[in-house]
This record gives sequence, C-alpha cells and structure tokens, in this order.
Amino acid sequence: MAKIKGAIVIDKEKCKGCGLCITACPTEVIALSPEVNSKGYNYATAVNMDVCTGCTNCSLVCPDGVITVYRTKI
Repeated sequence: MAKIKGAIVIDKEKCKGCGLCITACPTEVIALSPEVNSKGYNYATAVNMDVCTGCTNCSLVCPDGVITVYRTKI
C-alpha cells in the first residue's frame, strides 16, 4: 500500500478562527495563529505539516470552506 503525504492550504483572510479544524485534526497539524487577519480574527495555520496525512477532516468540518487539502503518494 502506498504511503500518503498530505498538505493543507488555509485562506487566512476568510478564516474566522472557529477552531473546528484544530479539534478535527488527528495529527495536530493546525493551530490558531497569534496574528490576526484583516477582519480581526486569529486565523488557523499549519504548524506541523510534516505529519499531515491528508485525511481531509479539517476541510470537511470547516464551515467556511477555507481549507484545501492536497495528497500525494510517496
């Protein structure tokens, strides 16, 4: 079976910082940034991309659809 490497891209300007993606991530890849976006929200950011499996949990629970997940076989 091929191993999957995942990567996520978060649109920080559209993120409201609800934290649902942080809770849904089984490998703790996502955290809230200490910085704020132009709307004043602490946005979600990828902090540990090396352990991302590309499971898409974060993208599925995001109410605003701001997370894109990429998967590659290695």
